[in-house]
Amino acid sequence: MQNHKVYAMSFASVYPHYIAKAEKKGRTKSEVDEIIFWLTGYDAKTLKKHLDNKTDFETFFAQAKLNKNVHKITGVICGYRVEEIKEPLMQQIRYLDKLIDELAKGKAMEKILRE
Repeated sequence: MQNHKVYAMSFASVYPHYIAKAEKKGRTKSEVDEIIFWLTGYDAKTLKKHLDNKTDFETFFAQAKLNKNVHKITGVICGYRVEEIKEPLMQQIRYLDKLIDELAKGKAMEKILRE
């Protein structure tokens, strides 16, 4: 999985795409934010700070406090089984991709936020 350029990309440059993907399927920005909060432990203020500072993905996830239930995120995203990705940062990025994908596919928030 050689896609390390994504590590240096700003989270703010990808965030609108997460929202657009969700909204195109009738979901909302607040649901995208709720997923991000659940996954990273961030709140609205912290997320805004990362967006304003154009924090790269590496820093974004390095400063996050991942949810204790991330191990429950399984399945295929971008052709890879997320639970089998060996590189921690890439796995964390793919966790977020997987959760946004589930949102866009109409999955209930209770199921997406694996509590």
